[in-house]
Amino acid sequence: MTTSPTRPQPDPEQRRHIEELVSVLPGRSDHQKFDEPWEVRAFAIVVAAHTSGQYPWSDFQQALIDSIKGWEESAGATGDPSWSYYEHWVNALEAVLDRRGAVDPAAVELRTREVLAAPPSRNHHDPHYEPVAVHAAVRS
Repeated sequence: MTTSPTRPQPDPEQRRHIEELVSVLPGRSDHQKFDEPWEVRAFAIVVAAHTSGQYPWSDFQQALIDSIKGWEESAGATGDPSWSYYEHWVNALEAVLDRRGAVDPAAVELRTREVLAAPPSRNHHDPHYEPVAVHAAVRS
């Protein structure tokens, strides 16, 4: 990883924690953990929200379990073959932040519709696989 004067880097302890989390993610035979750029972003947002003290990791884990279990129950009933591990990360994050009063579900729904309606930009599909770091000045 190269350092950039304009982009903050995670400290060694954060980096170790991120690598530990990534190492246990389900992967494919090519060892790639993420199929799409949005998946690494979802992962980074979940980790950043946890490390900034938004919720205990166990709350996220339980919400992730609940999301996957709900999908398994509904997929069996509807025959829905779709599966996206990181969609469950996003669902779990929304559930945890909603329970903690950190987000307004109506605002999330509105913003989701806005994002989905926007045409892709020229950089929309460029993957960025480096971990996200939040500069200490912005963490307040």
